[in-house]
Amino acid sequence: MKILDWYILKRYLITFLMMLLLFVPIGITVDLAEKVGRMIENEASLGEVAFYYINFTVYFANLLFPLFLFLSVIWFTSKLANNTEIVAFLSSGTSFSRFLRPYMIGATIVAGFAMFLGMYLAPIASQGFNEFKFKYLKKNKNVQQTRDVYQQINDNDYIYVSNFITRNKTGHKFTYEHFEGNELKYKIFADNIRYIEEDSMYRLTSYLKRSFENGIETVEQENRKLMDLPFELEDLTPVQYAAETKSYGELLKFIAAEKRRGSPNIGRYEVVKLKKWSLPVSIFILTIIAVAVSSIKRRGGMGVNLALGISIAMIYVFFDKVFGVMAEQSNFPAVIAVWFPNVLFGILAVYLLQKAKR
Repeated sequence: MKILDWYILKRYLITFLMMLLLFVPIGITVDLAEKVGRMIENEASLGEVAFYYINFTVYFANLLFPLFLFLSVIWFTSKLANNTEIVAFLSSGTSFSRFLRPYMIGATIVAGFAMFLGMYLAPIASQGFNEFKFKYLKKNKNVQQTRDVYQQINDNDYIYVSNFITRNKTGHKFTYEHFEGNELKYKIFADNIRYIEEDSMYRLTSYLKRSFENGIETVEQENRKLMDLPFELEDLTPVQYAAETKSYGELLKFIAAEKRRGSPNIGRYEVVKLKKWSLPVSIFILTIIAVAVSSIKRRGGMGVNLALGISIAMIYVFFDKVFGVMAEQSNFPAVIAVWFPNVLFGILAVYLLQKAKR
């Protein structure tokens, strides 16, 4: 590797690390200022708070990796342009593609780390981050409610509850179906279902059971009935951030199991899975855009390049969030939602790169 490559690569990596070291403490300070009252009110220990902010750093660094990198590349490339160093490089006979090579090497290093972070470290941090937030920071942490939960418990059993409130472990409009093959053997209805912790059983109110055997239907009905049902309390309260807490291998198995069970959160889980691949790719795309935008010396100096870069970054975030929410909340294909911003900005990167070469 020549001196030029080392010079640019060193600046690429150092500026990126400096950007992280600059913004992470600011993010922690702002978050602490906003939430310290609730932490004190809910008696969070100093050790738990410290561990929360370690997880906070990893969690948000993983989410904002491409944007930090994008701004850092614009920053140091604009300095190169203002100091006329890029003109000197290109005047020596170096092509723009050759000038771009150390940027791509740096992007490969950062993308590899981002992939490792997203697949293995970020899930651990997400678990601790979300558990602390739910335990100490939620205003109504004891009133978490899930709606329209439909789950396949195993090959033969299905459950449905219109809503479930964690505070009193009570659900409404409960249905339990048991099949053998394609034949429905019995179906249980209840206006309410409540988990009795001391008995590890469920109490059903307005209980009704319809059984089917050899074409004959029998009906059993009681005002209240205590039952040992073959599912866990967590099946009635699916955690929406569950996918974020699993490594990639665990996530694939988790999604397959949730699809069999008919989980309503499949869109969200698919978005989490696909972003583990799309985020490293976005690092290359945003690096090319940043170099193409900031390698030109402008009359307004570095400020113009930074303003243009921040505008592009905000548009990227807008598309990423909007399409992500669409996939999570509807039947919009997750693969399109996750990859559309990269495809769109990939086209923009090719256009700006060709323009910069000319």
